[in-house]
Amino acid sequence: MTSPEAGDPRRPRQVDRQARIAEAVMADGTIRIERLAAMFDISLMTVHRDLDELESRGILRKSRGVATATSTILVESSDVYRLSHQAKEKEALALAAMELVEPGQVIILDDSTTILRMAPHLEGKAPLTVVTNVLTLMSELRGTKGLTLIGIGGQYYGWCNAFMGPLTTQALSELHADTAFLSTSAITRDVAFHQVTETIATKRAMLSSANRKVLVVDHTKFDRQAMYALAPLTDFDTVIVDDATPAADIDRMRGKGIDVIVAPTMTTPRRPRPRPSSTP
Repeated sequence: MTSPEAGDPRRPRQVDRQARIAEAVMADGTIRIERLAAMFDISLMTVHRDLDELESRGILRKSRGVATATSTILVESSDVYRLSHQAKEKEALALAAMELVEPGQVIILDDSTTILRMAPHLEGKAPLTVVTNVLTLMSELRGTKGLTLIGIGGQYYGWCNAFMGPLTTQALSELHADTAFLSTSAITRDVAFHQVTETIATKRAMLSSANRKVLVVDHTKFDRQAMYALAPLTDFDTVIVDDATPAADIDRMRGKGIDVIVAPTMTTPRRPRPRPSSTP
């Protein structure tokens, strides 16, 4: 039976308009809703309706009169937008993180697009048990030879394609893992920050459930701000950054006793990690 919506001649035009709205927001990062209405010669009510649908699909965010694809201090960008940025750095970070994975381990992977880059490499470290709250990872890893996949449920959030909330944190509290691999939105004064309280609670539960805690962040995170503190970098056993991270930031972290791994990008030769000083 054909649905009324399927037979609606306006539907193809709406789909095309929403695609063009999404492209405009992705290109600019952030656009005021009034400007979108003028750009596409549509009413504010129509543009709000289109943005609500795009937000429900996790493509962009709508907040305080603007449509945004980029992160702000209060709003995290959608995973669709984040997947398309810093691709070279994220791949380098994922490869560096994989060097900390050993066969037989139980690992936790969070909802960051940087950690998502680890997925294609996990089969090479099998057997592994992977714990995640991320629907994208669950779909990509299901059926992977040698992997035991434990999916953590809860309330679904389309902007990050992941489950969060009390059910998620409760399930994590009943698990124990060798290593948790996490990323975050911003680093300020050597503290990891994020914009979403539900994300903060989920990441903290992951940290509490793991023996080893690894933070994986590209250099842009040191230039951003977010509202809520997740944890000081000293709470992590290892922080992995890419080689575009300012030397001053790396030196300062190491000066605080933080184990920092610098991941080389595809165009940068790998440099050995500095050996710990034997001087008392």
